[in-house]
Amino acid sequence: MRIRSARRSDLRLLQDIERAAGEPFRTLGMHSVADDDPPPLDLLESYRQAGRCWVATDPLSATGDRPLGYVIADPVDGALHIEQISVHPVAARRGIGRTLIDRLAALAPGQGLTALTLTTFSDVPWNAPYYTRIGFRVLRESELTDGLRTIRGEEAQHGLDRWPRVCMRRDLLPARPQVPAPAPVPPSASASPSVAVSGAP
Repeated sequence: MRIRSARRSDLRLLQDIERAAGEPFRTLGMHSVADDDPPPLDLLESYRQAGRCWVATDPLSATGDRPLGYVIADPVDGALHIEQISVHPVAARRGIGRTLIDRLAALAPGQGLTALTLTTFSDVPWNAPYYTRIGFRVLRESELTDGLRTIRGEEAQHGLDRWPRVCMRRDLLPARPQVPAPAPVPPSASASPSVAVSGAP
C-alpha cells in the first residue's frame, strides 16, 4: 500500500470513491447519507493545494497508482481533524482506512498537533465502533472544543443528526526531537599506526 499526496488528476476519482463508499449506508436505511453529494472539486482542490489531501494506492494491483481511498483533514483546536475519510468498497477490509489514519498520526505531531479528531455515526459498524478499535475514544459533551462544536452544528444543519453522532479523539505522542549524530572521534595520537604488509598470502 502506498500513501501519497493527492494530484489534481485524482480529484474526480475521489468523488467516485465517495459515491461508492456511501452505498453501504443504504442497507441501514440511511438513504440520504448514501445519496449525499461528494465534496465538490473546488473544495478537494483547496485541500490538495494546502497539502492536506492524501490518497492510498496499491501499485501492485491491477489498478496500479489509482486511488482506492482518501482522507482530507484540517487543524482544529490543536488537533488534526479528519474531515472526510473514504475507501472504495471493492478495497474494503484491506487496512486502507487504518493506514491513512496512521499516516495522519505520524504527520500531526511534527505540526505541533497533539491528537486526531473526527465526527462519525455512533451506531454504524464501520464508523464509531471501528474507530474505537484503532485507538479513538468518544468525547463527552464537556470535552468538546469550540471548533468541534462548530463542526457539529454544521453537521446538524446538514441533516446528519437524524442518526446518533459523536465526536472522537485519538491522542498522539509528541514529536521526538531530532538528535544530531555524534561527531566521529579522531584516532588517539597514541594509537599504533596501521601497517600495510605486502607479500604472498
